[in-house]
Amino acid sequence: MKYNFSKLTNRFNTNSLKWDVNDNELPMWVADMDFETAPEIREAIRKKVDFGIYGYTIIPDEYYLSISNWWERRHNFKIEKEWILFCTGVVAAISSIVRKMTREGDNVLVQAPVYNIFYNSIVNNNRKVLSSDLCFDGKEYSIDFEDLERKLSDPATTLMILCNPHNPIGKVWSKETLKKIGELCIKYSVIVVSDEIHCDLTYGNSYIPFASISPEIAQNSITCIAPTKTFNLAGVQASNIIVLNDEIRKMVNRGINTDEVAEPNAFAIEATIAAFTKGEPWLNELIEYLAENKRVVQEFIYNELPSLNIIHSDATYLLWIDCSSITKDSLDFCKFIRKETGLYVSSGHVYGSNGGHFIRMNIASQRERVEDGLSRLKVGVDKYIDRNIMGNL
Repeated sequence: MKYNFSKLTNRFNTNSLKWDVNDNELPMWVADMDFETAPEIREAIRKKVDFGIYGYTIIPDEYYLSISNWWERRHNFKIEKEWILFCTGVVAAISSIVRKMTREGDNVLVQAPVYNIFYNSIVNNNRKVLSSDLCFDGKEYSIDFEDLERKLSDPATTLMILCNPHNPIGKVWSKETLKKIGELCIKYSVIVVSDEIHCDLTYGNSYIPFASISPEIAQNSITCIAPTKTFNLAGVQASNIIVLNDEIRKMVNRGINTDEVAEPNAFAIEATIAAFTKGEPWLNELIEYLAENKRVVQEFIYNELPSLNIIHSDATYLLWIDCSSITKDSLDFCKFIRKETGLYVSSGHVYGSNGGHFIRMNIASQRERVEDGLSRLKVGVDKYIDRNIMGNL
């Protein structure tokens, strides 16, 4: 490989949210990679730093072109310049869209288990969370379309937040599934905001942009994308909202400007342009490295921790692990493992009521650390099982 993803990084005492832990702890929770971003991106930021002036920043044509070319090349979807709105982050975008495109008291539909911050964007704006829970058959997830239609048909439901690919389960939704969702939302006049931030982190399974399904679906949708998950740039704060419908785009644009989340910081533009014009070789190697990490974890759990079950996924560096054979309380389980071993993973309960017996593990780290995390997980699981056995004697 040209890029060294096995290089150990020390993120202690760097104001890292992920690594704000005790010295003996290993964080594998929040969706933040431990890899240095692409050298080409670092060089673009370094040039901006060396310039020494960090005033108000405009968005040049090169920025829009880099996004358009990337999506056309990698995802076979041509994004026009006039469809693109800059925003400081996908969460900021979704929260603003909820405020602008719905009214207080409206239902905003999600599909649990799903990214926990969606709930904050809804509840904090005095809207109601309405979940059409995904169906789990012990191996994979699917959509209950009867339940989805029933909830979309409620006049109080005015917006649906789609996660494509889906976090935390790593599902890449098929064209047929997206088409069904889109047509139901058109039928019941429910606008879809599709969070597609993980779209570039897929394993041999093509992500399909929701807005590419049909012209009608495109006109009823808002898509949120960003270079931040793909290139480990979350702290740079850059995202884009893609809106084909002129009237909806005017409303969204007004919302993000009213909320003051529509202006880039001094480094966001250069970082994004470099990512989408020069970062592709780095990304291709990253996906190879992550795929091997995933294989290592799957093999270890299969051989050493048969009481756990990794749910098949085709996207993200987040593994969704079923712990139901040993506990229905993943919050207690995660607290216990962290206390006993220092391994910090996410409890599935925060992703919805149907996530209570799952954990989410971030494997976007050097293989040495991933293997360390697996060793800790085994120790934690064994101790947890022993504790429960002793408690039942």
